[in-house]
Amino acid sequence: MEHTGNSYRIKIKKSLKYSVLDGAFYSSMVGFGESFFSAYAVFLEANNIYLGLLASLPHTLGSLFQIYSSRLLKLLKSRKRFICIFALLQGLTYIPIILVFFWGSLRIISLLLLVCLYWIFGMILGPAWNSWMGDLVDENVRGTYFGHRNKIAGFVAFFTFVVGGYILQSFSNGKERQYIGFMIIFILALISRMLSFFFLTKKYEPMYDIFKEFKIHFMDFLRQERFKNYRFFIFYLSLMNFAVYIAGPFFTPYMLYDLRLDYKTFTIINASSLIIKFLAMPVWGELMDKYGTRKILVLSGLLLPLIPLLWIFSSSVRYLVLIQIYNGFVWAGFEIASFSFLFDITLPHQRVSHVIYYNVLNGIAILIGGILGGVLVKYNTLFASKYFFVFIISFLTRFSVSLYFLPKLREVRIVEEISYSRLLLKLLTTMPTRGLVYNIIILKKGNKSKSLKINA
Repeated sequence: MEHTGNSYRIKIKKSLKYSVLDGAFYSSMVGFGESFFSAYAVFLEANNIYLGLLASLPHTLGSLFQIYSSRLLKLLKSRKRFICIFALLQGLTYIPIILVFFWGSLRIISLLLLVCLYWIFGMILGPAWNSWMGDLVDENVRGTYFGHRNKIAGFVAFFTFVVGGYILQSFSNGKERQYIGFMIIFILALISRMLSFFFLTKKYEPMYDIFKEFKIHFMDFLRQERFKNYRFFIFYLSLMNFAVYIAGPFFTPYMLYDLRLDYKTFTIINASSLIIKFLAMPVWGELMDKYGTRKILVLSGLLLPLIPLLWIFSSSVRYLVLIQIYNGFVWAGFEIASFSFLFDITLPHQRVSHVIYYNVLNGIAILIGGILGGVLVKYNTLFASKYFFVFIISFLTRFSVSLYFLPKLREVRIVEEISYSRLLLKLLTTMPTRGLVYNIIILKKGNKSKSLKINA
């Protein structure tokens, strides 16, 4: 049998290590490239409506194209082959993105179209990747493993983002020199994705019958009682992302247009969120394994709405850094909990269909949120900054969505009970002991770490 024997366990163990390296270089691509798409658009003198579309339309199209994931998967007859092809194509989109600077009046719309392709190639492989990783990672250590993987990915994203910001700051004198800075970081992003692609090709794919993938019809998904928990979950995430994207595309132009921050300060503010997320992710993951995914999702979901509101009270750089520290801490818990909850409440043979429905609904919600935010920014005259209104609307919408949906979600695993106040206290008291020194020790231990003890 494939799922027995020492040989199988060795393949799984190696694949999980390759997945960590794949995630690290993917995050390097994000840190050098994707994180600066909005700044690149500002450099190209895009308006606020365009910035709203740039942040939302590519994600929406990527989500909609996931409808074709199952058909392409059947055509290519391998999750691994399917994922590797589209990972390669995603990386190659950086070449024309670099060149749009020379396309005159077409460069703004061209950048939007190319970023759409980038997200389509990156997201269409999502359901297959989730299915593949679901087969590789034992459910009993899922939170710990992904906490470990995301911790390393987070550190790499932080480091590459800081380096990218330093490069842009070094080339900030004059339009041509600024372009050279963007060209350098996007080339580094391309190289990073190629290395990510290499480690994807090294991973083992367990046996999987693509043609037996159970397809759930959308109307059954909407009506049947057995999908109720998952239905509430994806409606919650979709509406939360709608609320997030009302304000999300406009933090970058607020800092670069209104506050007139240089690239160095811009990078410091955003990097503080990444480093805290890197430190907090394994702590959230360990507590999630013990106390349940729903508990972490609810706690982080109730802390999340406050983030955009905090931006209106001060423009001090130190204050904005504190906001981003809070932002990184909360999003670390929300991301790992929402990702793991998907695995908890879906069966392997239903997972591709479930992920596709989520991403389609989520993509549409993000597009509507981004467009609404752009319109509100354009026509708002209520506050000193035209961005403050969308920050407040985002806060109110996030809070309403969490208040309505979170009580409806149900934990599906047997876990220890703990109050939310005690859980938050545990998080805050555990974080210092899981600081940078602790993370370095864990990284050095390698496969001796609990996070790599996978029961295959």
